[in-house]
Amino acid sequence: MSYKSGTPWQDRLDEACREIQIGTPVFQIISDRRGGRTAWSSRVTINGKTLQARFWYDGKNLNNAKEDAAEMALTYLSGSSPASPSASRGGW
Repeated sequence: MSYKSGTPWQDRLDEACREIQIGTPVFQIISDRRGGRTAWSSRVTINGKTLQARFWYDGKNLNNAKEDAAEMALTYLSGSSPASPSASRGGW
């Protein structure tokens, strides 16, 4: 798989699923009420495995949530382990 640097993660994931001949990714948008606001995230199911986006987003950034989940799924398919948010922030 070779991607252009500007290729969205969702497109990369679709292509990877086609290449390894598994079903199309299924995205789900989820929300969490936090005080007076709602935080949004996404999860994606591929080949029976559901992967959660790492972060929560403002409602106007729902595509970012799907991109985050797609990145996690593509990382899962490639067999590498992504840095967790806490590890990438020095463990705080």
